[in-house]
Amino acid sequence: MIARSWHPESTVVGGTPMHSGTLGRGPSVVCVPGLGCSHRYFLPLARRLAPHAHISAPDLPGFGASPGPAEALDVRGLSLALAGWLRATRRGGSVLVANSAGCQVVADLAVHSPGLLGPVVFIGPTTDPHLRAWPRQALGLLADVPREHPALAPVVGLDYLKCGPRRFLATFRHVLRDPWEDKLPAVHTPTVVVRGTRDPLVSGKWAREATALLPAGRLVELPGKPHALNFSAPAETARIVLGLLAPRSSG
Repeated sequence: MIARSWHPESTVVGGTPMHSGTLGRGPSVVCVPGLGCSHRYFLPLARRLAPHAHISAPDLPGFGASPGPAEALDVRGLSLALAGWLRATRRGGSVLVANSAGCQVVADLAVHSPGLLGPVVFIGPTTDPHLRAWPRQALGLLADVPREHPALAPVVGLDYLKCGPRRFLATFRHVLRDPWEDKLPAVHTPTVVVRGTRDPLVSGKWAREATALLPAGRLVELPGKPHALNFSAPAETARIVLGLLAPRSSG
């Protein structure tokens, strides 16, 4: 019987422990959290995938249970930490499922460590270049809250409190400055861009543009769904991930 809650795991990367949650058994799926978030908000999706796959979700340095340096890491620093974790846990080549700013971390990973990527799912891929100013992002985040599943707010709120406002805002500035649209052509593995049509942080225009920049991209829009599809639309999102797993499992 598959457990219904995360199994904790700790891996030393560059002399510092990185914590993660794991669930299920089978082909490897790695979930990469967005800004300020931990592995915890991937649990609804992980539960849907657990009968078919082994899901792991690392807390990037400074977030969740993973300690970080005094100064917040930029996108390159976060992607290097993810690369170190993938190598240390021998999970390179896993299906990578990223949400929000986690998509920028995975795109940067493709630039310096392309061999670590398996198929990719970009859920609500920020930062939308058309909404790059911080007031637009802040308003979009506020507008998204009532559209999400009610249980998401306390999960993410606790993660934000844990990382603290200083680290959150510093990382937010790094994320806004990251020209990640220039890195998307480096993601050569099959990639699905997933957007909820009620996502105020990711425009339909940007979702289409991002997909076009990917060498093997495909766009899926979920009608009436918000930004954090891994939490608020786990069944629909799981079907997309399983679609990428199926060819690997059969091959």
